[in-house]
Amino acid sequence: MSENFKLGRLIPTMVVSLLLGAFAFIWLDFPARGKNVNAAGIAAEAAPGRARLPQGLPDFVSLAKKLRPVVVNIATTQVSEGGEQPQIGGPFGQDDPSNEFWRRFFGAPSQPGPYRQKSLGSGFIIDRDGSILTNNHVVENAQKIVVKLADGQEYEAKVVGRDPKTDIAVIKINAKGNLPVAGLGDSDRLEVGEWVMAIGNPFGLDNTVTSGIVSAKGRQIGQGPYDNFIQTDASINPGNSGGPLINLNGEVVGINTAIFSRTGGNIGIGFAIPTNLVQELLPQLKGKGKVTRGYLGVVIQKVTPEIAESLGMNRARGALVADVSKDGPAEKAGVAVGDVILEFDGREVTGSTDLPILVARTAVNKKVRLKVLRDKKEVTLTAAVGELKEEKAAASG
Repeated sequence: MSENFKLGRLIPTMVVSLLLGAFAFIWLDFPARGKNVNAAGIAAEAAPGRARLPQGLPDFVSLAKKLRPVVVNIATTQVSEGGEQPQIGGPFGQDDPSNEFWRRFFGAPSQPGPYRQKSLGSGFIIDRDGSILTNNHVVENAQKIVVKLADGQEYEAKVVGRDPKTDIAVIKINAKGNLPVAGLGDSDRLEVGEWVMAIGNPFGLDNTVTSGIVSAKGRQIGQGPYDNFIQTDASINPGNSGGPLINLNGEVVGINTAIFSRTGGNIGIGFAIPTNLVQELLPQLKGKGKVTRGYLGVVIQKVTPEIAESLGMNRARGALVADVSKDGPAEKAGVAVGDVILEFDGREVTGSTDLPILVARTAVNKKVRLKVLRDKKEVTLTAAVGELKEEKAAASG
């Protein structure tokens, strides 16, 4: 389906990358040319004859042997319907004599009109029926999706469900025989400093294994209202998108999604979607192909220390209501501009970024209790959660 990746092409790519001066978040899908896992026991299992590792050191060899078979390479083809394709040239301007080489390397046609664009990403098998979890941006707008298993077999895949807001997608293949399956772990139990392993297809290099630690949790990187990323220094690069982040128990705890980089390559700052968020959405994605979210009908802003002091609060917390949608659930419940939402459905709102996630996870039509601060007094209200429509997606809660 896609052309073979040649290691020699990495050299000119890195020359260009090193010239880039600005940092950027980079989605990890890579432009290309033209038996169930026992999660409880993997870390303790060692290959026969291998020396026992000192206590506390991770056995990545056993983990890799067990988990590599569940990771797949995803190749997609997209077709542009027309218009001038952006011209790709060399790093030294329009007069650079190597421009033709760069156009050939990136597959850029010189004539306007429809053209094919190919890309590579990763994914992992989550069900024996052939269901595969990956990033939405890996398969979005793809006319054709080809999945290559670790044993080299290739299958055409179809999209079962996508959720652009969290960048999650489920695709499916009709494979022969028993497929190995990845177990999903509890990402909330991850600790900063904990060892993790990543498997994927960086730069088209199939089934690459890297390791590192959890650098941080709950990262907000400006990708939407549901940001809640795991940060890791495990080496992930373009082509790793959709691949698993794995703990030492052999459980998938995240989907590798983006990196923060000045070069286009890994500098030790990568981001993965927590599996607990994924597991909440999987039934809807597999059942109806999309995700239905709760809607409250408020626009919110951060409570700064200065705002907290002016409102008589002992510390900055909650979400300040900046606007209330007409005839929305919040207005009907009596929420007013200037209120600070402190609790939603029995859960504390520690900051403004918490509320959209809490509301989105709530079932439509469920009645929830809101605790708000109004005129320096706490007031309890009851709201019936609505359904978030596409045109309301820009609202904060």
